[in-house]
Amino acid sequence: MYIIDGVAYAGELKPAIKVSGVRPLSEYRLWVRFNTGEAKIYDCKPLLEKAGFAPLKDVAVFNSVYIDYGIAVWLNGDIDISPNELYENGILAEYPETA
Repeated sequence: MYIIDGVAYAGELKPAIKVSGVRPLSEYRLWVRFNTGEAKIYDCKPLLEKAGFAPLKDVAVFNSVYIDYGIAVWLNGDIDISPNELYENGILAEYPETA
């Protein structure tokens, strides 16, 4: 149990997941390190069919990924992916991959 602003919550307080490192890989994948110390590989290919992510089909744009306030972003923050999405749907990576 934990209390925030006088409200009691069940369970344990978990820190927010944040991206602490990101690197583009081949085939529209991202290598992502989180503030938990874990690293995962996230496949962005399924997102490319959605209108909001279509600009990432340009490999140069995809490869321009960077971190802004713990979030993986592109195009000055116009496109981003939730750290929770990357964490929950990424595949655990034991070692950093190369492109």
